[in-house]
Amino acid sequence: MEKLYLDNAATTFPKPAVVPDAMSDFIKNHGVNINRGSYAPAYDMEELVFNTRRRLADLFGGKDVKNVIFTQNVTMSLNMVIKGLFFGKTDHLLVSAMEHNAVMRPIVQLSHDGLTFDRIPCAVDGTLISSEMERLVRPETKAIIMTHASNVCGTVMPLAEVGAFCKKHNLLFIVDSAQTAGTLPIDMKTMHIDVLCFTGHKGLLGPQGIGGFVLSDEVAKAMTPLIAGGTGSLSHSEEMPDFLPDKFESGTMNLPGIVGLHAALKFLDETGMTAIHQKEMALTEQFLAGIAAVKHIHLAGKQSLADRTAVISIASTTMDNAKLAVRLESEYGILTRVGLHCAPSAHKTLQTFPSGTVRFSFGYFNTESEIDTAVKALHAICD
Repeated sequence: MEKLYLDNAATTFPKPAVVPDAMSDFIKNHGVNINRGSYAPAYDMEELVFNTRRRLADLFGGKDVKNVIFTQNVTMSLNMVIKGLFFGKTDHLLVSAMEHNAVMRPIVQLSHDGLTFDRIPCAVDGTLISSEMERLVRPETKAIIMTHASNVCGTVMPLAEVGAFCKKHNLLFIVDSAQTAGTLPIDMKTMHIDVLCFTGHKGLLGPQGIGGFVLSDEVAKAMTPLIAGGTGSLSHSEEMPDFLPDKFESGTMNLPGIVGLHAALKFLDETGMTAIHQKEMALTEQFLAGIAAVKHIHLAGKQSLADRTAVISIASTTMDNAKLAVRLESEYGILTRVGLHCAPSAHKTLQTFPSGTVRFSFGYFNTESEIDTAVKALHAICD
């Protein structure tokens, strides 16, 4: 039985062919480190890393190439930013009620030492109730930390509106773009985003193990690096460099990952983010129309295409969701993700806690026939 991959919110698959090809070529034929070797291959690799930063800065409207910092993934980025800013006992944060644990767990860890936070309420479809922000902000509020789109149901948050609110109240705006980078436009300047955290292996179509964040100069000065070590710069000193990107990039970088991400970004640029998004939303529309008549399922989140990504969660009203997911795979080869998706707050908002949902998430390389297969499988199992 062929497998049908519909879990692109976890990681996109397959990757563009240029991604594994570029990574394999680097490992087999180059393999050097950077910022250490004083020879031509190392300098060539430094140029590729620089160009990858440049592509990311251009994509996100970042201020400068040097302000793009590489990490392992968006979770590491969020931890470095949240903990590196030393939000403490007298500080207060705002988050949305739809956050992933990549945002919530670092904040909850800090709350054990006295940090306080409030959740901006969201409607049952995940839509941010932005009118509640004014009521929740306090004199000691330092930042709003928010996902761009839900990993559970795909609802998109109004970043421009929230960014304008942050500017008005002199708050930092920190955004988790795990579900949108590469599929929805993001402009840090016009949206007043101070830090954008991203991962390479989802909408950016790169490999796992490479991510990062883009930050303003002001935040860079305020942040303390959580990881310290060799950077290849200022090697005479045991103090960390205070300039970017070295301040936040100690140790050997994931160069195969950066090479793969660079190839993915070129593919993204050549294919066009708009074209990718349009195809994914066409598949989403097809799926929503197809499941409308399926009995004994509940669609969580938004019921239409407005303000959503290609992420759809359903819940069975007659069987355990885990059983539904198992049957989809064992009988039809369909791979989904079942459970709470590392986002208990989102599921509470969507009223799908604690039973969770079965999540379908579509990518650029999925096809209309695959969507038909998924719809027919749901009819056969649930009707």
